[in-house]
Amino acid sequence: METISRQAARRFLLLRHGLLGEPRFAGKEGALAFVRQSGCIQFDPVDVCGRNAELTLQARVKGFSKKMLGELLYRDRLLFDYPDKELSILPIEDWPYFSRFRRVSYENGRRFEELEALENLALSYIEQNGPVDSASLPVSGKIHWHSSIHWSGDWHGRSNAARSVLEQMYSDGRLMIHHKDGARKTYDLTRRCLPFPLLQAPDPLPDDFDHLCWRVSRRVGAVGLLWDRRSDAFLGIWDMSGEKRAAAFKTLREQGVLEAVPVEGIRGPLFMLAAEKNLLAQACSPQALKAHCAFLAPLDPLLWDRKLIEALFDFHYSWEIYTPADKRKYGYYTLPVLYGEAFVGRIEAVADGKQGVLTVKNIWLEPGVRQTKKLSAAIGTAVKRFARFNGCGTVAYR
Repeated sequence: METISRQAARRFLLLRHGLLGEPRFAGKEGALAFVRQSGCIQFDPVDVCGRNAELTLQARVKGFSKKMLGELLYRDRLLFDYPDKELSILPIEDWPYFSRFRRVSYENGRRFEELEALENLALSYIEQNGPVDSASLPVSGKIHWHSSIHWSGDWHGRSNAARSVLEQMYSDGRLMIHHKDGARKTYDLTRRCLPFPLLQAPDPLPDDFDHLCWRVSRRVGAVGLLWDRRSDAFLGIWDMSGEKRAAAFKTLREQGVLEAVPVEGIRGPLFMLAAEKNLLAQACSPQALKAHCAFLAPLDPLLWDRKLIEALFDFHYSWEIYTPADKRKYGYYTLPVLYGEAFVGRIEAVADGKQGVLTVKNIWLEPGVRQTKKLSAAIGTAVKRFARFNGCGTVAYR
């Protein structure tokens, strides 16, 4: 493939994410389509102006509401919660691909002697009484337990027994999240949440390397363009050394799944899904594309490799939620502002659903970005749309 410009690479990314040109995703079906395109979107419980998964979808799904995601997860059962790239939301058809994770979780759980009796009690209680959360499960006290399905070795900590037994059985697949009330999780038996054929489906990729290739291709598909380098976009993929990653990229190219894309000014090629060549051709054409103004989530798939975003867009983003207040450059929960083909700034907004007020604490424009009437109007319209998304009828600027 011939070398493409950085502008073409930017346009390609924004087009496939539905952030440039005509809308690609709309309504609940569009939200489902985007999660399927990405493989997963990250969940984070912090809610300042919407949770991360909701923010990810509102940026690119026309007419999206928070209710839609809850319905897709807990009524329609077309999505499910499970660790993938950290805590994530995935398409339900991917359930069989994570059987090895559930198996490892179960095996790790056998290391904790106090668990088995509590698991039997919890399963019996849920069978008879229906979905439960940690507060309603009749289990008290603390036990030795560790929640990570990646864990091995000794663990000397103690945690809430009810929460521990529910999370253990959730990780190993015997329970699923029935619904959430805010960040509080209520669990039910998996067999009451999933259709029987899906429960019985075997692992489609029992070979470890085949599974690794599948996960690498999904992450490339989530971002749109990725390099064969160490990257936060690959977080959550077990036991992937640089050598294994390179072997996966090589195999995926040979299989025709991935295509190498040389980009001006970028050392080494980037990689895209080979099936998206037509979209790349559109990005490389000189046609004008409809501009959107959107506020992106801190853990948006487009931002999973922030070094790549800096290389392509000249935009450096740091999520300062864990940065001490006196060391923050911007704010606690600051979102990137995208307009047209560029990141033009960042915004800090706080939603008060009870009062119905979205407070815009600050908007910072990037160096060199002029505050024109057109840009101000675009951001203002996006703020009003963002307020509606958060159930706020009033916008207050500080």
